[in-house]
Amino acid sequence: MSKQGASEFLTEIGTITTLCHENLVKFIGYCSHEQLCLVYQYMVNNSVSHALFGERKTRSAAKAKLTWPVRVNICKGIARGLAYLHQESKVKIIHGDIKLGNVLLDENFTAKISDFGLAKPNNDRNNDPTTKIKGTRGYMAPEYAITGCLTTKADVFSFGIVALEIVTGKSNSKSLKEGPDYDYYLIDWAIVLNETGGNLEELVDPDLGKMYSSQEALHILNVALLCIEHSSSIRPTMSQVIDLLEGRTDIPNFQRDIHDKQQSEFRNFLKERREAFQISHEPHTSTDSLVTESFATESFITELT
Repeated sequence: MSKQGASEFLTEIGTITTLCHENLVKFIGYCSHEQLCLVYQYMVNNSVSHALFGERKTRSAAKAKLTWPVRVNICKGIARGLAYLHQESKVKIIHGDIKLGNVLLDENFTAKISDFGLAKPNNDRNNDPTTKIKGTRGYMAPEYAITGCLTTKADVFSFGIVALEIVTGKSNSKSLKEGPDYDYYLIDWAIVLNETGGNLEELVDPDLGKMYSSQEALHILNVALLCIEHSSSIRPTMSQVIDLLEGRTDIPNFQRDIHDKQQSEFRNFLKERREAFQISHEPHTSTDSLVTESFATESFITELT
């Protein structure tokens, strides 16, 4: 009954046989005769999604096991697994469908990333747009949904959503409030609180009571907000996410470095654009157009600074 076909099945086999990491589900074998079947290590505690958003009759007991230390470790485990896929594995992989339903939990509640059916090798070809946008509503990076270009930064965005859900105990796939013109989702709540100077601690799952670290919660929420930046260039890499979560990198310093890097890169872009314009400039073009181009470019640089 799976919506994924033979191509996704073969992709998953080809992908997972090359991967080995503590935070990836362990692949045991497969069957391609009559029925397509992938065999994995049994995850006794199901998925994070099952524990947080499962059926009511089983949700309370399952969610009670997701204590604050467990949730922190799950966030860090997902980050380590993704960093391995993006930068450390023999074949660099973009997962393409990171969500709580694809994060399984073993007997020790160690996070294990699963379902590599949409995964793609991380190479230049993935920068080409595709007409077949695949992923899950509520977790998909905006640039991927708009352009069809899948990069590692799409996984970073999905991780940010996942981290928000783990801390808040709420799903980003369901609206928190329906308005006449706009539905309000978890991501909206987090962004508005952050941009208006509100108290981010309002987001923390009330089911945790006082059994959590306020400092840790705010820290993870701020890292998640970096990951869900609309511009992919502002988002950290997954290895940077780990450094941020572990406190090896300070968030304000990271933001300042990213801002400085963006300014520098954009200045270079404008310089190259201006030089290209001057080289290709036709002799019959009036001097006024050159002045206008130069003035606009310099004004943009001034505005940035």
